[in-house]
Amino acid sequence: MMNAIVCTRYGTPDVLHLQEVAKPNPKDNEVLVNVHAATATTAGLSARTGKPAFARLFSGLLKPKNNILGVEFAGEVAAMGKDVTAFKVGDSVFGMTGATTPGAYAEYKCMPEDGAMLHKPDNLNYNEAAAVVEGGLTAINFLHNNANVQQGHKVLIYGASGAVGTAAVQVAKNYGAEVTAVCSAANFELVRSIGADSVIDYRTEDFTKNGQQYDIIFDTVGKRSFAECKGSLTPDGIYLDSGNAATILPMLWTRFFGRKKAILVATYVRSASAIKKDLVVLKKLIEAGKIRAVIDRCYPLEKTADAHRYVETGRKKGNVVIVVPSL
Repeated sequence: MMNAIVCTRYGTPDVLHLQEVAKPNPKDNEVLVNVHAATATTAGLSARTGKPAFARLFSGLLKPKNNILGVEFAGEVAAMGKDVTAFKVGDSVFGMTGATTPGAYAEYKCMPEDGAMLHKPDNLNYNEAAAVVEGGLTAINFLHNNANVQQGHKVLIYGASGAVGTAAVQVAKNYGAEVTAVCSAANFELVRSIGADSVIDYRTEDFTKNGQQYDIIFDTVGKRSFAECKGSLTPDGIYLDSGNAATILPMLWTRFFGRKKAILVATYVRSASAIKKDLVVLKKLIEAGKIRAVIDRCYPLEKTADAHRYVETGRKKGNVVIVVPSL
């Protein structure tokens, strides 16, 4: 048996309960990971709330089809199936379960050997390793894979102090971009410390009215539309949106008309092999000291509901980590 946070219906954080459940057994091609850290993310809240409605296509129409939530993780290999060759018992690993197969809010989780999982970078502890996954993978997929960020590009990151935002600032800087970070003034010191060249307080200044143009505008929180940002893009500029389904229509339109492009990408709804390729890139950046984890708070497993409540305030800086096990 093992401890896990169980969610049997959609709702507020109160639907999350600590329970004792059966410990999984790895199949021949799987490893059993003793989870040491997971995360509570803004995007991940939809698996608990069932909102927006289209998210239920992946999480379950009427209730969560997987009762144990949690996608990003770091931990230690506790056992493995007879066909596994890439890992051994005692290996430290990190990665993600897959959007449709969560389960990191538990003491143990089975992962396929060829899943989106790698050996943990030695220069990060378990909490840090879990924390970099969501933002790192999203930033690499958007900025590198889809926007082809390059040396000399002017990049604006909206929501720069969040989990995706802090990773995006660091990824953009790694590829030689000049980065403008948009966040609250209280977070200026944080975003400057991870590489932002200039900062804008969204509460006092509207970047779309300052006369500046950017090669890439990355809205990490889904607050600004393509229509609002279009005038602030260079002639061949790209607008990236990780949190607003309303971008689907302009994305389709700009695919065929105009030089400025709107791009909405589902980072996690990809094959494990595609995600793993980006995880390899992320690991190299971490080991080279190009990306560091930004952690706001850590909560023990039994306080996962409190972690979700805090994430819902919209005031977190970087990542919120669930420490597993903690009992």
